[in-house]
Amino acid sequence: MSDTVRIENRSLAVEVSSLGAEMQSLTTADGRSWLWNGDAAFWSGRSPILFPMVGKAPENRISVEGKSYEMGQHGFARRSEFSLAASTGTRCRHELVASDATRAVYPFEFLLAVTHAVDGPKLTVSAEVENRDTRPMPFGLGFHPAFLWPLPGGEGCAHAVTLDNGAEPALVRLEGGLVKPERLPSPFRAGRLTLDHAMFEKDVMIFPEGAGDGLTYAAEDGPALKFAFENLPNLALWQKAGAPYVCVEPWHGTAAELGGPDDLAKRPYGVILLPGGKARFAFTVELPA
Repeated sequence: MSDTVRIENRSLAVEVSSLGAEMQSLTTADGRSWLWNGDAAFWSGRSPILFPMVGKAPENRISVEGKSYEMGQHGFARRSEFSLAASTGTRCRHELVASDATRAVYPFEFLLAVTHAVDGPKLTVSAEVENRDTRPMPFGLGFHPAFLWPLPGGEGCAHAVTLDNGAEPALVRLEGGLVKPERLPSPFRAGRLTLDHAMFEKDVMIFPEGAGDGLTYAAEDGPALKFAFENLPNLALWQKAGAPYVCVEPWHGTAAELGGPDDLAKRPYGVILLPGGKARFAFTVELPA
């Protein structure tokens, strides 16, 4: 049975489930909700944590040191029960450690700790990975939060994603869930992308490099969400076509390449953590005050 913990301050209230350490709601003091509600008619997710890989593997299988394992899309963390390790009024920390179930598909000893913390109008979601094994541990880590489109108070307005760095990063697409190697022209112009539901008819838009460490998702002349990313070099934008949300997804690692190896250690932009090593990944979103 999953449990939910609530953290809050004068600006924000956040609810987090022990299942997947997944945020369930994000509400400002005026009562407006900003996070997708998980309506299964479109997509039951809300803000899953992607570990130990992002995206799909060829034939849903990975290999580690030459041995094959079954691994579903985005890994197992989002379907795993975490334990609540610490909770205060404004911060909660959930932990997942290796078990017989995880070792059967991912043969490593590890700790994955996910922390949600509010500070004024800002929410920070961080993930810390510790390699408790005796050999190097490959993995990918990603965040998959879904925010309302249109944003509250932005109904009828155009919505855009604007990169802090003003870049025009190349786009890649998927085929059968795997990354096609060809780089496509950027849909960004001087760092700005006006969102259109038609953009997602071909599934997710992935920007493997160059999107930078921050962006703003906003309604024209309306509310804006400001993001900052830590140790998350890849960016994806996704919506199930026609659904009333958009996912702003910072990753460290992508799906396997089309025609590429199933070796987890050779996935694009993945992490290989030495024994005893730790790595931290985080995003912060600032909501309208």
